[in-house]
Amino acid sequence: MNWRESLGMAARTLTANRLRSLLTVLGIVIGNAAVIVMVGVGQAAQRYTQEQLASLGTHVLFVVPGREDARRRGVEPPATLTWEDAQAIARQVPAVRWVAAQISDSFLATYGNRTTRTTVTGADPDFFRVQRFDLAQGRLFTEWDSQRHSRVVVLGSDLAWKLFGDQSPVGQRIRLRQVSFEVIGVLAPKGTFLGTNRDDAAYIPLTTMAHQLTGRRSPYGLTVGLITVSAWDEMRISAAQFQITNLLRRRHQITEEDDFYIRTQKEAVTIAANITGVLTILLAATAGISLVVGGIGIMNIMLVSVTERTQEIGLRKAIGATDRDILQQFLLEAILLASAGGALGTAVGAAGVVGMALLTPLAAQVSWPAVVLAVGVSGTIGLVFGVAPAQRAARLDPIVALRSV
Repeated sequence: MNWRESLGMAARTLTANRLRSLLTVLGIVIGNAAVIVMVGVGQAAQRYTQEQLASLGTHVLFVVPGREDARRRGVEPPATLTWEDAQAIARQVPAVRWVAAQISDSFLATYGNRTTRTTVTGADPDFFRVQRFDLAQGRLFTEWDSQRHSRVVVLGSDLAWKLFGDQSPVGQRIRLRQVSFEVIGVLAPKGTFLGTNRDDAAYIPLTTMAHQLTGRRSPYGLTVGLITVSAWDEMRISAAQFQITNLLRRRHQITEEDDFYIRTQKEAVTIAANITGVLTILLAATAGISLVVGGIGIMNIMLVSVTERTQEIGLRKAIGATDRDILQQFLLEAILLASAGGALGTAVGAAGVVGMALLTPLAAQVSWPAVVLAVGVSGTIGLVFGVAPAQRAARLDPIVALRSV
């Protein structure tokens, strides 16, 4: 019997038991769909993170308090960076164009009978230049507002909608931690950055934040949580990093380990890409376990099929079918089951990726290498897990098989 006849017979056998065949391939369907969705979402998250980091520009540096190894262990960083450090960087580092120190905390924002918890960031006026924010309404706070500790606030687009709806917020007053602030501007939508929704946030002068809301001070000055620096151009990033490091070491009188570290934009993009890449692989590998479970299901049902069709196998052998013919048919049945599950799982996975793209800001796309890999693995699983049942069928003695009814 040639392979075409075996293939046709295998297809007829499987379609004769449609429900059992469908339930058998369910594990393969789920595994394929999960792999395709996980890889698609993982790659979309990787692109999204890179785009958000790149939106700051390629010549941005982040000066972070504490030691990097301590942060990785989850140790709370000491208060080692101050507003005075940021001012010194702006004055004494020639490779730097803009410097913005910032403090962030979570407070209740209230307007009338509407209240929501939001992130409040106190920052220098250059913060909006470094972060590349666009203004939708009103104005941004200035150096004059910072010097006067003015109670003015600029709202992110989502926070403005939560508090004011369709009403224009500019000129209205809101309360942050029971302190009244005048809304002077609304920012254009910016999106999420490093897990923080920058549109659901309020921005006030750093001095106002420190003196009227948080009161964060140290013996060395006004403590800040982060200093963001923009170099003049990409060619001066290394020079800016070197100059900032030397300046802060002198200011902090450091002789051994630094109490701060500096990350460039490119380093942040690389780190984010590595993290999301590893997560994508882990998610795909976890989803791939379903494929193995599906393969075990195929083996189980094929063993049952061999038992059920013992008399048929004996009859075919009695009229001249060889062990190779029997082996070929049962292998083809297992491969057809796995391939059908792979095709159906691909369709379900592609639909899941499209649905994810519609429901989230992630521009998820079907990864064709993942599709090819998942379908290829499905076929391989059918072959591997179909070998044992097929060999068992091929080795049946025709006389014994005909006697068993």
